[in-house]
Amino acid sequence: MTSGDLSGMNGIFWRRAFPLFALTILALNTVNIFTEIQDNPGVHWIYPLIQQYTSALSAIACLPIALLAYRIAPLDSRPRWRVLAVHITALLIFSSVHVLGFYGLRLLVFAALDIPYQYVVPDRFIYELRKDGLGYFIGLTAFWALLRAYGRPQQGEAATTSPATFDIRDGAKVVRAQVADILAVSSAGNYVEFVLADGRKPLMRSSLTAIEAELTPHGFVRTHRSWLVNAARVTELRPEKSGDYAVGLGGVEAPLSRRFPEALARLRAG
Repeated sequence: MTSGDLSGMNGIFWRRAFPLFALTILALNTVNIFTEIQDNPGVHWIYPLIQQYTSALSAIACLPIALLAYRIAPLDSRPRWRVLAVHITALLIFSSVHVLGFYGLRLLVFAALDIPYQYVVPDRFIYELRKDGLGYFIGLTAFWALLRAYGRPQQGEAATTSPATFDIRDGAKVVRAQVADILAVSSAGNYVEFVLADGRKPLMRSSLTAIEAELTPHGFVRTHRSWLVNAARVTELRPEKSGDYAVGLGGVEAPLSRRFPEALARLRAG
């Protein structure tokens, strides 16, 4: 795992995103309380108060689910279908836990106050899922924007910021390599092989897709179904007769398939 990337992501989430999202949720639900009271003058104010704030507390408690999903599949990672699949699954989990959470809280609160309340979880789930879906993807986009704004070293900080590292679990040992020293990563059956600048080639049991999700934010590009390359370490792009390219990385070469035109454009752009 990239220790610099994940610790930075967690820090931004808990210091900036979590308080911002929590206050936003509480503010929106407070507005909903007054709206419900105005729209239903015959209903006692205690009902919308309890309903809205239990929903808000449950939603806030579910925010780490979205963080975990983002760690697994950042919005700018590849392939796109994997990002979509991870976040749709996370949304379904988020909404299910949210609904069960606020109904559980309402059960406790109304029972403690000895106030009658009718529970209809199945009838409300689709309604809540639509609302949660809108909030989830707006929040996800906002978190992505926060990472871009605060996840990079500010001017003057680059010299004091520790280089990002990646822990390669090679059997029983762990090779901690600086991300900048990883030239390329290739698929090797149930393993991936890392090509390091010093010539070492440690193996790690993982899928290339999982490694891609972690290294894409550090400038790695998928050039082939079996290869990732560090764009900052590319020294040569050589066209082949087949229409493919060979990517030079010092003394190492990696293939660039013509089926990855975005990778070619990215590497040509420098």
